[in-house]
Amino acid sequence: MLSFHNLLLNHGYALLFVYVLVVSLGVPIPVDPVFLLMGAQTGDRHYSFFLSLLAALVPAVLGDVLWYEIGKHKGRSVLSLLCKLSLEPDTCVRKTEGAFSARGSDALLFSKFVPGMSLVSVTLAGISRMPFGRFLAADAAGCILWAGAYLGLGWLFHKQVDTVIKALGLYGSRAGLIILTALVVYLAYKYFQRRRFLSKLRINRVTPEQVRDLVASGCGVTIVDLRHPAEVERVGMKIPNALVIRPEDLRSRSHEIPREHEIILYCT
Repeated sequence: MLSFHNLLLNHGYALLFVYVLVVSLGVPIPVDPVFLLMGAQTGDRHYSFFLSLLAALVPAVLGDVLWYEIGKHKGRSVLSLLCKLSLEPDTCVRKTEGAFSARGSDALLFSKFVPGMSLVSVTLAGISRMPFGRFLAADAAGCILWAGAYLGLGWLFHKQVDTVIKALGLYGSRAGLIILTALVVYLAYKYFQRRRFLSKLRINRVTPEQVRDLVASGCGVTIVDLRHPAEVERVGMKIPNALVIRPEDLRSRSHEIPREHEIILYCT
């Protein structure tokens, strides 16, 4: 009977290549456990660490180059799609734009370690017209750090990893069912977490027409634009008299908002 153990032993490089390619194209499933598992196999001398790293690096870079080109040719319109693919859609753009603004291409070195940041970062590189050579060098270095770190941990602690996966039954014939169940539970948790967030958000939501009427009535209103200043400058449009304050600066700049005013927040 075909088992995950046999599949990993006989097709480890191909399995790793395909899995990383699927993730790099945007499917929101975790890849780090697979790196740890493959790293443990290199520690058990079933596979070469260098070839395993190469099998992860090539599809990761290929997927990133694709999203870079999409960002370059489609612009910011593609970000809404990426946030739907992301498991952290409500903060993915804000966190990534902040990192990009502060570090530029260096943000690509660690973006894959942050949930929801990887796809957005490579797309922003295309949107910002980062030179392809610089993008490719930074992205490849980031992919090597990311895959190498988890493969290295799996290699270093291969005995412990083997013990855990045997205890979980991940080497048996029912491994596929166990892994699928774990993925479904993980995605369901993220889905319901987001639904709970959105249900709370809708309670306090106002329409643009309501905001216009409130401002026209002469009531004290302060409108806060939560977008990153770089995005406001790039788009070139904002609500007149709105304060541009990043979410992380709301506390330190709260004195700029009159206490007696109604406060309206908006973002991308």
